[in-house]
Amino acid sequence: MKKMKSIYLVIVSLLLVAACDNDLDQTPPLLLESSGLEEFGPVLNAAYYYQTGGSTPLGAMGDFRADNMLMLESPYTAFDTYNADLAGLDLVEQFFRPFYSNLYKAILSANNVIENSTKPTEIAEAKFLRALSYFKLVMVFGDVTVNLSPSPSPSDLSILKRHPAADVYNNVIIPDFQAAIAVLDNSGLASGRASKIAAQGFLGKVYLYRGNFSEAATMLGAVVSGAAAAGISLESDFANVVVDGNSEILFATQLSTSVPNAYGSATTFVGWFTGADTKALTPLDPRLIAAFDASSAGGGGTDLRKALTIDTDNMNGSKKYTGALEQDYIELRLSDVILMYAEALNENSAPASTVLPLLDPIRTRAGLTSLTGTVSSQADVRQAIANERRVELALEGHRWFDLVRTGTVDVEMGETISSNYNVFPIPNSEILASDGIITQNDGY
Repeated sequence: MKKMKSIYLVIVSLLLVAACDNDLDQTPPLLLESSGLEEFGPVLNAAYYYQTGGSTPLGAMGDFRADNMLMLESPYTAFDTYNADLAGLDLVEQFFRPFYSNLYKAILSANNVIENSTKPTEIAEAKFLRALSYFKLVMVFGDVTVNLSPSPSPSDLSILKRHPAADVYNNVIIPDFQAAIAVLDNSGLASGRASKIAAQGFLGKVYLYRGNFSEAATMLGAVVSGAAAAGISLESDFANVVVDGNSEILFATQLSTSVPNAYGSATTFVGWFTGADTKALTPLDPRLIAAFDASSAGGGGTDLRKALTIDTDNMNGSKKYTGALEQDYIELRLSDVILMYAEALNENSAPASTVLPLLDPIRTRAGLTSLTGTVSSQADVRQAIANERRVELALEGHRWFDLVRTGTVDVEMGETISSNYNVFPIPNSEILASDGIITQNDGY
């Protein structure tokens, strides 16, 4: 997985972006005359590179917005207050603007490859990255601007109008992942590039988010059954699940000290979880400690993941992460897919005797016993899977988005929260640059 880090060196010349009125229009200088290019490998690499700008914000949103981690310095405490304060300038500049702008840069680079490359594999990788970028944008902001052109007109601001999230899923995200699956094989896994099995995993996740559990089960089941042939397997030791290049990874955004990441800050996502930033020196939420303790109490043993994830003495997540700036951001790994597959089967009314054994390898690795025979109703199995996801994937940026997609925000957070705050604020700079065509999310 480390091999791909070297490809970022070839796009240093793409890091400076031409000044434009809006991030949708930002174009790396070498793309200004895309019609004159003959090789689009560097342009594709730029689409990979810009994913690095979204990793830290997404990780913080997923855990700090939920009941896993805490911001302790004003105004960053707005992550836990669920009101318009989250749209404050400091938070927007730290998290939402770099996330928004870099993903649209990735989309623009992908568009150039899709329209101009003659190489099917390059085009398929670009569609994978465009789908992934839009998926992240929709998860975070809901309705979003859609651009499928490599050269959008800066004078036509109407193209900036936000599209309903459902349309973005149906017209862009799902077709792009399907197109990637049709062309890609799994040779890219070794170098950290897009692959067929990763596209299948993300498409299954998309179907789960859309509530299409039948299609989700089919796609996620294909990943589970095809993992061994692709060289993917559960790590025998949970301590290795976020180690770069481990056997569980289907796709990771790779970070390197050789090239500054697109986030524009020395603080990577690792810093937030390990207490390396003054805004969250002791970020561990006591509710996550309680979740691990409950897992042990009901699991027939001590959940080994607690000691390998959190440091209860220093109240941070330094057990899961070392604090290294080289740490890759894992977007999708096998245990995540297995848990989503179990969830999809359960929502399709599969019996508990079929669903719960899927969790056994994950629980055995954690030092826990099987849940088979302990719960049987669909609701109890649903809760068991949700509990497992929380402790298995803690500090990997999933928790908030899981709560939103399952409609359990109020129950799990222990308070009534307006659905306006299920999504995050659109950067105000984008709204102003679009002359108000891009609108703000309700509540902000």
